[in-house]
Amino acid sequence: MSNLIDAFILGIVEGLTEFLPVSSTGHLILAGDLIGFEHPGRDVFYVAIQTGAMLAVLWEYRARFFRVDLRLWTNLAVAFVPAAVLGLLFGRLVKAYLFKPVPVALAFIVGGIIILLVDRGERSARVERASDMTWLDALKVGCAQCFALIPGTSRSGATIIGGMLFGLSRPAATEFSFFLAVPTLIAAGAYDLYKHRELLSPQDAGMWAVGLITSFISAFVVIRWLIRYVATHDFRWFAWYRIAFGLVVLATAYFGWVSWSAA
Repeated sequence: MSNLIDAFILGIVEGLTEFLPVSSTGHLILAGDLIGFEHPGRDVFYVAIQTGAMLAVLWEYRARFFRVDLRLWTNLAVAFVPAAVLGLLFGRLVKAYLFKPVPVALAFIVGGIIILLVDRGERSARVERASDMTWLDALKVGCAQCFALIPGTSRSGATIIGGMLFGLSRPAATEFSFFLAVPTLIAAGAYDLYKHRELLSPQDAGMWAVGLITSFISAFVVIRWLIRYVATHDFRWFAWYRIAFGLVVLATAYFGWVSWSAA
C-alpha cells in the first residue's frame, strides 16, 4: 500500500511537470527523496512513468500523429538523434553523479536564470508554427535537448527556450517540445526497462499502473492548459519558481532542516 501511495504522488508530480520548463526528473528525484521512496527499481520507475505523460501527448495530438506527415516525422527523427547519442555515451555517469538533490537544485537555479535572460517580452520569430520547421530547425532544437540530460535542467525548458533562441515562436517551440517528447520518452523508457529488466517484478504491477495512469491524467490537464497559456504569457513565472525552489532545497540541505539523501 505504501508503494501505491508513493506511485500515486510521483505520477502526479511527473504529469504536472513533464511539459513545463521546471524539470520533471528533478522534481521526481526531490519528491522521491522527500517521501522516502526507496524501491529497488526507483530510477527505472522514474523514467518509465514518463510514458504516461507521453501517451497524453499522443492522445491530444492523435490526429496529427496518425496521419502521414513526412515533415513532422523527419523533424522528430533528426531532433531525437543528438540527445540519444549523448545519453548512450554519458547516461551512466549522469545518473551516478547528478541524480542527487543538491546538483538538481543548482540546475534549477541556473535554468531559471537562463529563462529570465532569454524570455524577455515579445521576440520576433522566424518560424511561427511547428509545421513550418525545417530539418535544420529540428536539429538545433535536438541539440538544445541535450542539456536536459542534466537532471534539474528540464527537457521541456531546454527545447522550448532553445527553440525560441533559434527563431521559433513561443507556441511553435512549445508544440514541437510536446511532439519531441514522444520518441524521446519512448526510447528512454524502453532502454531503461531493458537494461534493468532484472528489477522488474509482477508484484510491482499495481505500483506501475498507478504511476502511469496518474501521470497520464495530470499531463493531459497540463498540456491543455499550457497550449492556452503560451498564447498570451511568457515563462518568467516558471523561472522565478525554479530559482526559489532551488534556493529552498539548498537552504534546507545546508542548515540540515531536511535530510536529503546523498546530497
